[in-house]
Amino acid sequence: MIVTELILFTFAALLGILMYWRESKNNYLYRLANRITHTENLQMKASERKGFLYKQPFLIRLVVIAAVFTIVAFLLKVLTPIPFRFELLASNIVGAIVGTYIASMVVFANDKISDGQDSIDDSIEKGKDFIKDIADDVKEKANSVKEKIEDSLDFDNKTDSSAKAKKSEKPKKSGRERLKDKGLL
Repeated sequence: MIVTELILFTFAALLGILMYWRESKNNYLYRLANRITHTENLQMKASERKGFLYKQPFLIRLVVIAAVFTIVAFLLKVLTPIPFRFELLASNIVGAIVGTYIASMVVFANDKISDGQDSIDDSIEKGKDFIKDIADDVKEKANSVKEKIEDSLDFDNKTDSSAKAKKSEKPKKSGRERLKDKGLL
């Protein structure tokens, strides 16, 4: 008997995974039931993903799965000579609930991984821009320090005429031009 319950538990878990995965892809039956039971302005939109099992709390999942398995067990009892045992029904219900939560972990993990890939790409691009800005600032500061050093050396070595001093002077960029070079203006 334990083997039978274990086999049915595994089968129900796989069925729960299949039901949850199918409903995460297409919730047509839930939208149909919603369309029948609600007025037009209260009906859910086609873009909403909620279903009988998908994005539902534990109690709603339990009620839906218990109702489905009870109806199937009743039909099997009435239509076939298979004897009905409550232990098998309970094993099926628990297995299906476990299967929906396993499928939920897989579906949400896939969603998070795909969302995470986009955010990683964005972070890499922002990091590249940040590093480029830092490198430009360092180059600009290095050039300004170099100019100051050259100016101080030129001041010490000013024995030549003023023409030679004018030749060594480099035109300095204004603040506006430096901001344009950084792309901030």
